Amino acid sequence: WLGNLADLIFVFFDPIGQALCKRTLNVVERLNGQHSDRIRFYLTKADTAGDEKDRQRVLMQIVQELCKRPGLNKCGFDMPTIFVPSLIPRPARCENQLEQVCVDIDKTINQTIQNTLNTLERDCETIATLTDEKLEKDRQDRAYNLRARSKGILFGLLGFLLPLVLLVHFLASESSNVFLANVAGSEVVNLVKVYLSPVAGLWKVIPEDYHLIALGGFALLSLTLVVVARFASRTRPTLSSKVKRRLQEKRDFVDSHVKATKKQLYGDYLKQSVGSHDLS
Repeated sequence: WLGNLADLIFVFFDPIGQALCKRTLNVVERLNGQHSDRIRFYLTKADTAGDEKDRQRVLMQIVQELCKRPGLNKCGFDMPTIFVPSLIPRPARCENQLEQVCVDIDKTINQTIQNTLNTLERDCETIATLTDEKLEKDRQDRAYNLRARSKGILFGLLGFLLPLVLLVHFLASESSNVFLANVAGSEVVNLVKVYLSPVAGLWKVIPEDYHLIALGGFALLSLTLVVVARFASRTRPTLSSKVKRRLQEKRDFVDSHVKATKKQLYGDYLKQSVGSHDLS
């Protein structure tokens, strides 16, 4: 778990201690199987390993033990020698490659910072894109819902208007003109008859023996229109105004704050990198 989070994994071998014990090598082999590019091997306390011949013997022994493990047997095995100069009373007789460790750490930190900033920029773009897509989809869903409701209302009106027109036609044809004039007025009656004249003409065309069948057909047609209106008026779920406002606020925050902060951090990183290069 910790190896998945680390950018560098240092393995220190002590020439005096028990660094080659089975438990240690098991952990190193497992880490090397998953993160071989992150592992660095070092011989610590190199100043206590005796002269150059003794150090070579220690290094050879460590390399032999490591190469016995299939997961650690690889070409180009590198194991710098390091020690802390301030902890020894006399000048050391071996090369101290501690500076190389610092260089590797600085290089990894710089690379990690650059990768993190690049990832932050990509994440900002991803958030902005996903937010725009979600808002655009909501806009399309609202337009679809408006069309669906319009279709539902149209088919529903046709479904209820058809039997209503037939009912008014039957009432107008079966009642006397005097009764209708007294109830609604002669002008209204004449206007209704004018508008119902196509229905009256259609009804006269149908033979009298088929009037019941025609009524059943009109009823079935009306019912079909109502069912079609029910299915045509189905809507898609949409975002509430509160959710849309929060999405827009988050997108504005990413554009105005996060991207600006990333730009500032990247500038500071470049200045620090250029300054460190000039100093070196």
